[in-house]
Amino acid sequence: MSAEAFGVALASFARDEGITARRRAVVVLDRAGWHVARGLEVPAGIDLVFLPPSSPELQPAERLWGLVAEPVANRTFADLDALDALEAVLVSRCNALAAQPGRVQGHTHFHWWPRERRPRNTS
Repeated sequence: MSAEAFGVALASFARDEGITARRRAVVVLDRAGWHVARGLEVPAGIDLVFLPPSSPELQPAERLWGLVAEPVANRTFADLDALDALEAVLVSRCNALAAQPGRVQGHTHFHWWPRERRPRNTS
């Protein structure tokens, strides 16, 4: 990963979710080099909040590795040319998990996180 690639991912997220200076999002991150790199372009409306150092247990994404790695655990690939096969397995797994938001949330939702506030219907 690089700061440039991370910036592209943030821009894509902002575009896909309609994030603007008025419709904001908080992204919680560890302090990986590309998260704190000079020159990182953060789109308007995205606020980066950093976890304390050495606290992977607070990072929800860390709890997903078991789900993502499940289809490749204890499996070998013949050589580096087989990376396409590995990528295909992982893409398939990520697509399957995307279709199971409840399962993903069960691994990433912490009981102490604030609940999402939804706008009230005033009609």
